[in-house]
Amino acid sequence: MREERDISIIAYVIMENHLHAIVQGEQLTKKIGSFKSFAARKIIDMMKQDDHTFWLQKIRSMNTALDFKQDFIFWERGFYPKQIIGDDMLYQKIEYIHNNPVRRGYVDKPEDWRYSSARNYAGMEGLISVDLV
Repeated sequence: MREERDISIIAYVIMENHLHAIVQGEQLTKKIGSFKSFAARKIIDMMKQDDHTFWLQKIRSMNTALDFKQDFIFWERGFYPKQIIGDDMLYQKIEYIHNNPVRRGYVDKPEDWRYSSARNYAGMEGLISVDLV
């Protein structure tokens, strides 16, 4: 998204069942939709390739219960952006995002969670490059 869609990623955390991100760019709704479609396809294909039939069946049955027409709807529908106004709010949101795995009891320090930009902000190498503020 950073390189191909001209999106600035300020902060992120990827959890087991959701993700949070602070991003900036033009036409975010369209670009986030494109990202969700691309990521879902990759994840579903990988699950099929690795024969994760239990999880595929769980996704399929959940979608059937919700009366979705497709077998595999991976993401919750919609995109719920919240505008960040001012530096104080920005830093509060970054701290909230980075502390998500700590609040869940997965790690003691935010930078210990591999799937978070907290590592970038701590001066460590992160999985995804971010635009530090």
